[in-house]
Amino acid sequence: MKESTGNPLLIKSLNHISLVCRSVEESIGFYQNVLGFVPIRRPGSFDFDGAWLFGYGMGIHLLQSEDPESMPKKTEINPKDNHISFQCESMGAVEKKLKEMEISYVRSMVEEGGIHVDQLFFHDPDGFMVEICDCDNLPVIPLAGEMARSCSRLNVQMVQHQQQIRVIQQ
Repeated sequence: MKESTGNPLLIKSLNHISLVCRSVEESIGFYQNVLGFVPIRRPGSFDFDGAWLFGYGMGIHLLQSEDPESMPKKTEINPKDNHISFQCESMGAVEKKLKEMEISYVRSMVEEGGIHVDQLFFHDPDGFMVEICDCDNLPVIPLAGEMARSCSRLNVQMVQHQQQIRVIQQ
């Protein structure tokens, strides 16, 4: 019997992403006022400028660039670029709010088996791309042939555990 572990590093969840910023203050305003993140206490032992924010079960750690003027400026919104994605309750409400805030965005749509997922892409003050979607409409179907689940309800640990059991039984 060969035992397989689907989580070799024993990962529990996403903790945070770190983003280098031209201006930490400007980025705090964006992540707080546009995306609803809340500033939280950052350890005082850091010897560089930055800020921590928290929301939706994850953190965003903003790091002040040592050379802000040399940071590339992205203007084109390209959905195939690096980005972080958030699910929303109402795409219409998000689009309306982005227009009110005068934030440029690109609209996109994914279709799979008659299911449509709407996406809105826009940049933070440093050109890092953010996606807002109704991705929960699209089922997550593991390639191993497990039962389909929606994005927000996928329990990866359960799938990995079921895969372990199957391998041990074989």
